[in-house]
Amino acid sequence: MLIALIIIAVLVILFIVIYNGLVRLKIQCDNAWSDIDVQLKRRYDLIPNLVETVKGYAGHEKETLEGVVAARNQAMSAQGPAAKGGAEGMLASALRQVFALAEAYPQLRAVESFNQLQQTLNQIEDSVQNARRYYNAVVRDFNTKIAQFPSNVIAGMFNFKPREFFEISAPAEREVPKVSFGSAS
Repeated sequence: MLIALIIIAVLVILFIVIYNGLVRLKIQCDNAWSDIDVQLKRRYDLIPNLVETVKGYAGHEKETLEGVVAARNQAMSAQGPAAKGGAEGMLASALRQVFALAEAYPQLRAVESFNQLQQTLNQIEDSVQNARRYYNAVVRDFNTKIAQFPSNVIAGMFNFKPREFFEISAPAEREVPKVSFGSAS
């Protein structure tokens, strides 16, 4: 009888430890996603200022600027890591086009406010990348725990579902930059 009680107590403790581990990872996933969301909001808030600055110097590049605004709006309305990842890839591509405009307009590169906006955006991009890396690590741990025995039994009982990774889905984001050291003739 004592052995049966010890076995039951050990099973209850094991159950509690596994359940609490799943809850902890679920909360970490939510927190990590919230961190990404905060960084993306900072970027979304910065983009209108960037567009207005560029518009003052390259107003006739209306199509490029409208593309940035449309990509921003789409990224803001995207829900979930997969949709957000795709929309963010398109936004990053549109922003690269704006910075390419700066190369074509030397007077724009000389504007201090544009340079500050560009630096701030680069800092935010670094923060988003770090937040994305942390989120994906937590999601990996959570999904692994859900799939492993015996935690998969408890996860199934309490309806813990795997989370989506926040991945880059734009082909341009996956391309390797081309570097050439050839001499110009």
